[in-house]
Amino acid sequence: MASIIKRKKNYSVVYNYVDESGETKQKWETCHSHKEALKRKAEVEHEITTGTFLPPNKQTISEFMKDFVSLYGEKKWGVSFYDSSKALIANYINPIIGDLEVQAITPRVADQYVKTLQQTKSVVKRNKQPKSEYLTATNIERIIKLLRCAFKQAVRWEMIAKNPFDLVTIPKAKYKKRDIWDAETIRKALDQCTDGKLYVAMNLAFACSLRMGEILGLTWDNIHITDEDIAVDNAYVFVEKELTRASKEAIVAIGEKDIYHIFKPLMPNTSTRVILKKPKTDSSICKVWLPKTLAYILREWKNTQEELKGFLGDEYEDFNLVISLPNGRPCENRIIEEEFLRLKKKADLPNVVFHSLRHSSTTYKLKLNHGDLKATQGDTGHAEIDMITNIYAHILDEDRKVNAQKFESAFYTKSVDLRNVRPPEEEKTTPPVDLAALIEQLKNSPELANTLAALIGAQATN
Repeated sequence: MASIIKRKKNYSVVYNYVDESGETKQKWETCHSHKEALKRKAEVEHEITTGTFLPPNKQTISEFMKDFVSLYGEKKWGVSFYDSSKALIANYINPIIGDLEVQAITPRVADQYVKTLQQTKSVVKRNKQPKSEYLTATNIERIIKLLRCAFKQAVRWEMIAKNPFDLVTIPKAKYKKRDIWDAETIRKALDQCTDGKLYVAMNLAFACSLRMGEILGLTWDNIHITDEDIAVDNAYVFVEKELTRASKEAIVAIGEKDIYHIFKPLMPNTSTRVILKKPKTDSSICKVWLPKTLAYILREWKNTQEELKGFLGDEYEDFNLVISLPNGRPCENRIIEEEFLRLKKKADLPNVVFHSLRHSSTTYKLKLNHGDLKATQGDTGHAEIDMITNIYAHILDEDRKVNAQKFESAFYTKSVDLRNVRPPEEEKTTPPVDLAALIEQLKNSPELANTLAALIGAQATN
């Protein structure tokens, strides 16, 4: 069924196959040794015999990824993931392996690709410099995860027999301790903050552990701060939307199934749109209870908005957003970040990003509740509890140290020195004496009576 032909220093495995159109064609596969050729010949014959042989397919990676996005991604992804995946394909997949054929990707080629990624410089996006010069382990992991999913579909579409990215070795991403503000620094920042929307956003990030998109996506129907709610400590926010910017291509491709609102752009020719959409994970949809002070801050902020709304009249575009621009339009994250940067410079505060307030919140709550992971996860909306234990392990370790200190003070520092304590010895008990039997025995044995008398006399003289 297959034969081996020597060609100069190499060997070719030659066999016939039937392609997708039903035509019989001949295939020559080059091997570098006779042993390799024998192995490939046996594989081909086994696959043809068992009906598992896959005809050669010359489709390239770039062509395949286009099909993958169209047939799989548009059905499974949200608009944000669609845009980020398309960017990974355009920047780091097609330029490096896009011209290779899908069937040419072996586990060895996949490992070599990872090595190349480690030496690949990060792409500048929208004139924004990347945080690191070269691709980070986290981004490499995202790329391989995308390719693993894509090649899983290639197996399902019977283009390849096995997924070459299943067992690929990737650099391990390490969670490092994040630079955050402590509670005193946050108090100082709030005291120095003069921008109303930034002030409210900072409070929501720290007290409620919310992400930026979740804060900017809050609408007043999500805020429950009636007198009754506050009186019984039941004031809360319900997180069910997030504000983000997505490409028109993604919106058209994915559809509007998870999009609640598309804001009309100020410039009609832009390729992106600001949208309100479902949060990125189901676990992000949650109720977060408010401290009373924050509840009153939100009530005061709403009153300020109502006054502004009345002053501007028809000029105010009311989208019911908690955080908005003075004219009611959505406030994007870049605006908050710019205000946050100005605040840091004015108040001479440590340089952290706005998102670090969420990490400050998580840290603070873990300290307050002594490492209650489930309660903290409920507020933060982390999809997996392992994310908290990985990122905030140092906080949990601090609490474990406190446990040891508490144990020392509660148990080991009592009046008894436990280091000198020994196990109690067993008591030696003497069986009771039958006096009547002893007297009878002495009467019957004069010798025993004389011996006992002598012992008693000797003890008396000592």
